[in-house]
This record gives sequence, structure tokens and C-alpha cells, in this order.
Amino acid sequence: MIAIPPKHAVSRVIGYIKGKSAIHLARLYGERARNFVGQHFWARGYFVSTAGRDEAVIREYIRNQEAEDRRLDQLSLLR
Repeated sequence: MIAIPPKHAVSRVIGYIKGKSAIHLARLYGERARNFVGQHFWARGYFVSTAGRDEAVIREYIRNQEAEDRRLDQLSLLR
């Protein structure tokens, strides 16, 4: 959960964070010096909310997202 000033585009900030962290983790744990072409580390989406939303609801969504990802991974094993 982060706060982004209005002068920055949310999509650019999220893209930067996802890109840099994926490259770092791939190099650290993937034992590769180059980028992973065609492979994905992060999920495609992200949640954006304005200041008018309840922060507790957003934090709960973030907590539940990991459980939902695990559930979807288990479903994909059955296919």
C-alpha cells in the first residue's frame, strides 16, 4: 500500500516498482545475470483507490489477495 502524489501517473509508478523488483528478484534467486524474456513474476493487475475510500477495507483486500492467489494456484493444478 503506497500513496502516490497526483503529479505522477499511477500506472508508471506501479510499472516501475513491478519491473525493478522482478528484475532484482530474478537476478538474486534465479541465478541469471540477464532479464527473463517472456516470463512474468507479478500478476497483471493492481488496485487503485482514491482518498475517499476506507483504508481498513483496502488493507483487508491486500491481506486476502495472497489467500486468493493460493486458491487459484490450487485450482490450476486440477486442470
